[in-house]
Amino acid sequence: MTKENTDSEPDSAADADDSTAARDRSATSTNLDFDTMFDENEESQGLFDDLLASEPIFENKEVLRPSYTPHELPHRNDQINRMATILVSALRGDTPSNILIYGKTGTGKTASAKFVSQELESTSQKYDVPCEVEYINCEVTDTQYRVLAQLANKFIDKNEARIESKIENLEAVRDRLQSADTPSDLANDSDDTDEEVRSLAAEYDDVAAVDAAIDDLEADLAELDPVPMTGWPTDRVYSTFFEAVDYHERVVVIMLDEIDKLVEKSGDDTLYNLSRMNSELTNSRISIMGISNDLKFTDFLDPRVKSSLGEEEIVFPPYDATQLRDILQHRADVAFKSEALTSDVIPLCAAFAAQEHGDARRALDLLRTAGELAERSQADLIEETHVRQAQDKIELDRVVEVVRTLPTQSKIVLFSIILLEKNGVHNINTGEVFNIYKRLCEEIDADVLTQRRVTDLISELDMLGIVNAVVVSKGRYGRTKEMNLSVPIDETEAVLLSDSRLGDIDNVQPFVQARFDND
Repeated sequence: MTKENTDSEPDSAADADDSTAARDRSATSTNLDFDTMFDENEESQGLFDDLLASEPIFENKEVLRPSYTPHELPHRNDQINRMATILVSALRGDTPSNILIYGKTGTGKTASAKFVSQELESTSQKYDVPCEVEYINCEVTDTQYRVLAQLANKFIDKNEARIESKIENLEAVRDRLQSADTPSDLANDSDDTDEEVRSLAAEYDDVAAVDAAIDDLEADLAELDPVPMTGWPTDRVYSTFFEAVDYHERVVVIMLDEIDKLVEKSGDDTLYNLSRMNSELTNSRISIMGISNDLKFTDFLDPRVKSSLGEEEIVFPPYDATQLRDILQHRADVAFKSEALTSDVIPLCAAFAAQEHGDARRALDLLRTAGELAERSQADLIEETHVRQAQDKIELDRVVEVVRTLPTQSKIVLFSIILLEKNGVHNINTGEVFNIYKRLCEEIDADVLTQRRVTDLISELDMLGIVNAVVVSKGRYGRTKEMNLSVPIDETEAVLLSDSRLGDIDNVQPFVQARFDND
């Protein structure tokens, strides 16, 4: 029997075509070697030269971003002072009361809490008091495992740095002991500029004692085991966190931002465990600072957790238009070049944000976006038109994000409404939407919900501001909902079609024609 030659070159037309296609794909690959495309010694084509030639409007754009913590927070002195009077006990080595901070989005809760936390840590260093603040965003870190793992790893990193620093200082003490006549010579050595080394020298009489201390620290270092983000039993994660935080004496404030998201996703087990730790800790003490947009989230907590967590409550009221103007002016003085804004820009930004329940974050975002639009158009000043353009852009971005994250069934309902509007149907009723919805579900092999459930989904779209729906009486035929889109139709449709399931529909016209079907 002759063995088949599997290593031969392609000799058929099909093989040749495959080879050609492979070469074409290789030639058009996105993994391009830019070093071979551009000569390093060749002058640039001036792509950015004209843009750089124009005078920038911004001096420091970062002060307008939500992540920035200002050195001064207008109209929040009462809340800041209240936090400070509660947390000052940490600087005395005592355990501060737990704090719950409430307020709507953009009322300065997180910025104020971070400001107070920075002051607390800097003051603790000034007075050499071990006090630390750890921040957790529970919108991202939303399970007990993730919260405990993130906290454990933060303290493991700090313990590791502390141990390594102490080992280094002990090694310096050992070297000096070996060269000094007596231990007291080292402890009293005024030439030694390291206070920590002199302090350690007073504790050890000989090299053997230092070596033993170094061995103990190295053993501690070897036992530090970072927690993986998945895979461990929760009990093991908790015990690792417990041991890490209790490694040495300190007062720890754990700031849980968006704490309601954690409770909503994972229940109150995390808060229960954290609030009960102080009865078991030996060296350290823990205080919890929870921040929430939802004033009612504690209604879902176990009474024991609620009583221990809400020892102190601070409410942040919405800003009014005047307060928003002060905040914007305070940031604008740092964010922009001198005289970069016309006089109506800040009042207009404040007025728009005041309509959004006094949201300072929205006001700052609006001002920053207006500045970016002005800079991109190479304008010399930020004007009212830029603010209005920024308002439209932010609203569109919000709509796009909301639509993009809708569940599939809600997307199908919304797509049905869009198809009707694009075909000239106004005052669309629930029955018309449901008929198209059914056909779309059949086309993409999705479950068909009942008409009552589709009506509920329309109500949810109404609450999100995507459609405007009103209940209309049809006399003896009962009541129905009539609706129209409240968002830009083309942009919304584009977002929906980016969903792979809806994007696979080639011809939508037959679905529109089915709107009057009775079956």
